[in-house]
Amino acid sequence: MTKVYGITNCNTVKKARNWLAENNIEYEFHDYKKLGIDKTHLSKWCQKLGWETVLNRRGMMWRKSEENRKLAVVDMDSAIDFMIETPTSIKRPIIEFDDELLIGFEEAKYQTTFR
Repeated sequence: MTKVYGITNCNTVKKARNWLAENNIEYEFHDYKKLGIDKTHLSKWCQKLGWETVLNRRGMMWRKSEENRKLAVVDMDSAIDFMIETPTSIKRPIIEFDDELLIGFEEAKYQTTFR
């Protein structure tokens, strides 16, 4: 089963979910703003994609964070702690299927991945 992680009001998540629906790809949605996210998932994603990719440093929650808190994010463990405290700082969507992970929405990548 394909699993989509993100937040419901994110435009990129909406694009990804619409694309999956239009292409008849069944998926389960996990809203980590409402449901949170555990360290196991974040560790797996960071190991596979790199914590610098998973942590959205261009997003509003990162920009709004106190400078000393941002300066404390120096490695995978500190990034994971930050993302657990502030799940909206996770880049989105993250899609798990089989042993693959996709992050963000790129239609061309979705077309090659899900065909």
